[in-house]
Parts: sequence; C-alpha cells; structure tokens
Amino acid sequence: MGSDEAFPSHAVEPGPERGGSGRRRLLAGLAGLAASAALGAGRPSAADPAPPRPRLQPPSKPHPYPYPKSQPHPKRQSQTKPHPKPQPHPAPTPVSASAPTPGSPGLIFLGAYTSVPGGGAGIGLASYDRKTGRMTGAGVIEGVADPSYLALHPRGHTLYAVNEQQDGSVTAVRLADRRILGTWSTGGALPCHVSVHPSGRWLLTANYLSGSVAVHPIDGTGTLAEPSDVVAHLVPPPGPGQESAHAHQIITSPDGRFVLAVDLGNDTVYTYRLDTTTGRLKRIAYVTLAPGAGPRHLTFHPRGRFAYVANELDNTVVVCAYDPATGDLSPGPALRTGAGTGPSSSPGLSSGIGGARNYPAQILVGKSGRFAYLANRGHNSIARYAVEASGARLRLLDTVPVRGDFPRHIAFSPDERLLFAANQGSGSVTVFRADPGTGRLSPSGAPYAAPGAACVMVRI
Repeated sequence: MGSDEAFPSHAVEPGPERGGSGRRRLLAGLAGLAASAALGAGRPSAADPAPPRPRLQPPSKPHPYPYPKSQPHPKRQSQTKPHPKPQPHPAPTPVSASAPTPGSPGLIFLGAYTSVPGGGAGIGLASYDRKTGRMTGAGVIEGVADPSYLALHPRGHTLYAVNEQQDGSVTAVRLADRRILGTWSTGGALPCHVSVHPSGRWLLTANYLSGSVAVHPIDGTGTLAEPSDVVAHLVPPPGPGQESAHAHQIITSPDGRFVLAVDLGNDTVYTYRLDTTTGRLKRIAYVTLAPGAGPRHLTFHPRGRFAYVANELDNTVVVCAYDPATGDLSPGPALRTGAGTGPSSSPGLSSGIGGARNYPAQILVGKSGRFAYLANRGHNSIARYAVEASGARLRLLDTVPVRGDFPRHIAFSPDERLLFAANQGSGSVTVFRADPGTGRLSPSGAPYAAPGAACVMVRI
C-alpha cells in the first residue's frame, strides 16, 4: 500500500513516445489508429497561472497493449463451432425514455467503435422484451465518434460517452430529444471509461494511453465544462511488458467518499478523495497487485466491504478487502477464471476454446450479492461465481459460451433476470436468462447484430 506522500498529487512528467495502434489492432482485431501519448496536467487553482495544454507527439513505435509481443491476439472465430448468425434488425420502433409500464419494452444504449472497418455509426439504441430479452433496433445517435463506453446521469436526463480517440474527449447527449450538447477534451489520449459521481455534479474519465484520469464539472442541464482536474499516474513504475501507466477505469466507492482508479499499465488501483467544491482529486493511497497482472475492471460487493478486480493480463480475479474509513484496498490471492491460459501460466486454469489465451474484461455482481459474473475474452465465455462469506470469497461454479467473439462488456436488466453481453469481435449482443435462485445463465434467442459493439447499457 502506498500513501499520498510517496508522490506529488498533480505532477506531470513527460513520458516516452508511444503509439495507440496496438489497442485498436489487437483489442478490436481491426485496423489500428496511429497514436501517440499525451499526459494531462491538473488544472491549477485560480491563483496559479494556467499551464499550456498537453501536446500530442508523433508515435515512435506501436504500443504493446494489451498482449505481449510474443503472444498473438486470439484469432477471430476461434471456436470449434461457428457463432450463431446475428438476427437482422426489424424496422426501428419508437422507444420512450419515460418510466416503464407493465409489458412495455425496455431501452438499451450501445457503445461502439466507429472508426474501424465494419464499425458502428454512433450510439445505438434498441428496445428489448423484458421477458425474453429479444432486442429490436430503435435508431442511432450519430455524430459521436468511437463511443466505446457510456454512463448515465443519476437523474437520467443526459448520456455521456467517451470518444476513444488519440485526441481524447467526452460527449454529452440530452436524451429528451437526443441532442448532442457538446464534446469536451479529457486532457489525454484514448479515454476508455467514464462514470458519473453520485452527486451528479462531476464526470470522471480514464485516459488509457495517457495513464491519467480527468474530472469535468456538470451543470444543472447535464452540460459539461472544461476539466477541473487531470491527474497522471506517475508512481509506481510500469509493470512488466508495459511502457507506461494505462488508466482503464474510474468509479466512486459505494458510500461516495472516495474515487478509485484502476490502472492496467502499472498494476495499481489508486484511491482519491474528490473535492466536491473545486473538482480536484487528492491521492489518498494506492495498492499494487501482482507484477504483470494488468488490472482492468473493479466492482464492489453491494455491502461495500469487498471489491473484485478482473486482471486482464494474467487471467485472474482478485478479491480485495475495502476499508470505507480510509479507502484502502487489501488484495487477497489470485483466483482462476475457468477460461483460457494466462501469460503468467496461472495454476488451475482450464484450457481455452481452441487453446486461445484469455483476457478477462469485466466483472459484474448482482444486487443480492450472491453471484458474480466475469466476461472472458479469448475463451469467449461468461464465468459464474458464488459469492460467499459476506463477499469475502468467490467460488467458481461454471462457464457458459457467450455465442460471440470477444465479450467486452456485460450488463444486467433492472430486475437482473436478463444479462446482456456486448461482443466486440463478432459485432453482436447476446442475451442470457439469469436464474435468480442459482445464478445460472441460459441463452435466450439469437444474437443481435451490433457492429463495433463495445458497451451495452440497459436504461430501463
């Protein structure tokens, strides 16, 4: 565990030139973007002179993320059986954003990559049957570039999307009329995660390539302002095979006291305190996981005393005890994912489909706190865990084929009887019924075609 005294809170140092093409080429399996790094600097107080904006430097070599150069990306369609063909979209039908009525369809927003061959056209909209999960196309919010991750304002009036591009930015969309309210720089490159503080006053963004996190003020209409803070992850040094920090997620703790940022590049989870008057972040502590773990995504148990971290690079999951008084995390032992093989040859892992290596993407815990689910990319499955000892222990139960390629994101319906998986490689969303008693997943219907699928957010 590190403390805030170990490094300056808002210092920014120049990093080595590095490109972002590896993330697009390897993660998407599609054409990459030429990229370079830019580290954002924290916005000074009113008494300080404004520093120059970060400048983007031309790349010197491709970035290795997320797979070591000695290991190839899992090939498309690596399963022994072909994926079911995604169903064609019926004619779009109107979808209301108001509160649901009995028998009315639900509403889903779909994040996507737009700048890759065969990608999406913007933020997709779909309705879904609340019993079967069957999805029906309901249009596209165009004019939003590479909206790979989405977040909704707590009051439900505004949708936010990262623009995962070299010159990183975030876009706000008013849902009443689907009007784009504007796009603002995140002060970094390739932002890949966004969340809204529970107060509804601050937007939090993780800049992957820059290894930094940003804060934007939100006004009463949902519109953003320029960043109130951009903080780079300078300490500890990058993990094995990494050239720099790579912020992959930023969320607020369940009690709202702290903000946690997960960094894949230096195998670290940072704890910040957000000043809700100025919008500035203060580092409180950090915890470093196993070298080369590559933490990607963190989620909390509903009781707020344990957090679960999906490690992308060593193909493991870690349960962390969380101290709500200090914001400290205490990691436990690495757990198996039941899928694929990892770079560190983690013990007890089963063989992947076709021998494919596995890269965990996201872990999800239900509101009851009884079951957890992990999206396995490469093995192309969803692992089901029993949550035991009041959240302190995960026990792997089974894995279910996702019926798609590279499940990047998973989400529940509000009643948690349906689970949706956005499959980036196959450009599809698959739907599962989730048994509330056993947590068991069973396929429901044919996959839904969603080009460039990166995120599925169930609105109602």
